[in-house]
Amino acid sequence: MSTARPAVTVVGLGADGWGGLGPAGREALCAAETVIGGPRQLDLLPADCAAERVPWPSPLRPAVAGLLAAHAGRRVAVLASGDPMFFGIGRTLVEVLGADALHVLPHPSSASYACARLGWALEETEVVSLVGRPLASLTAALAPGRRLLVLSAGADTPGEVAALLRDRGFGPSRMRVLEQLGGDRERRVDGTAEDWPHPPGDPLNLIALECAAAPGTPRLAAVPGLPDEAYEHDGQLTKRHVRAVTLAALAPAPGEQLWDVGGGSGSIAVEWLRAHRTCRAATVERDPARAARIERNAAALGVPRLRVVTGAAPAALAGLPTPDAVFIGGGLTAPGLLDACWAALPGGGRLVANTVTLESEALLADRYRRHGGELVRLAVAHAVPVGGFTGWRQAMPVTQWSVVKPG
Repeated sequence: MSTARPAVTVVGLGADGWGGLGPAGREALCAAETVIGGPRQLDLLPADCAAERVPWPSPLRPAVAGLLAAHAGRRVAVLASGDPMFFGIGRTLVEVLGADALHVLPHPSSASYACARLGWALEETEVVSLVGRPLASLTAALAPGRRLLVLSAGADTPGEVAALLRDRGFGPSRMRVLEQLGGDRERRVDGTAEDWPHPPGDPLNLIALECAAAPGTPRLAAVPGLPDEAYEHDGQLTKRHVRAVTLAALAPAPGEQLWDVGGGSGSIAVEWLRAHRTCRAATVERDPARAARIERNAAALGVPRLRVVTGAAPAALAGLPTPDAVFIGGGLTAPGLLDACWAALPGGGRLVANTVTLESEALLADRYRRHGGELVRLAVAHAVPVGGFTGWRQAMPVTQWSVVKPG
């Protein structure tokens, strides 16, 4: 075990400032030669904390390594808001320096304070951060009866959240904005999203939501197979029942990367990302109008992090992160496409390809003979009026090949 002194001490600081710090935090800051933090945090330090005070530049993330290198060899302390390892600077510092180079002294997080004030169980409450993230990221977490804590980017965030909730059919949701949690100026304002009455307040705030849907709001389940009506499309859409089977074969897991080749409307990539907040996906679509539509669908369904690449595969696949799974929904007959996708997969990676044409089906049958896996035909029929009676209308059958790459 290493006995070297950590290069950086990270001190969590609340709205209660210096008075809320324990002895270890105060000692670390007083002993430091350099203290790095946000201007608001640095202003909370007392005059007898004699270290050089260095504010973070903006944008912060690209500057971290250089700023720390400039103060190498000194006793450095970094100020963080609340718990540094909870949506805080601690994660970035670990990525840059490694965990062994840090000594972290956490403060209660804003989420802990909020749940204490509201009487909510923290382990049953989802937290969504809008700090440095698109507002649309909140959409995927909305569900009737759900309790959410939203970390605000600033004073305008509550009003923006209220507008988003109204737009997404969650206007009746109760909103409580908790400002300066744990400090002398702590305040709470209350209302509903559909008639949010409050002007922008303190920029240091958190929003507590109790989600309630307006009558007629479409239900968007947490499992694959969203209604086709949830998507904007021009007909190029993997339909609901086939989509559910396809996602089951792709088997998304936390942190995994998907290639969605021939994105169409982006439904496979969107529902892959909705499976877990750490899932990643890139969709490749050669038609610029469809690529723009995919971006709109991703934002509307709460996964604006979807990477959309406009171009023809396989050339457009160059430079994408190594996939854990590949879905091919179009362009199977493009020269070299199947070979490129198979070569990109590591051992244990999954490939799923769907087609409705005989030409592409022949390709899949050939790969099934060579690599094994599972070859299935999916047929769905819908009940429709037939005169005064009801009959079945058969949708075009889909041939699907799914396989796990050996290794």
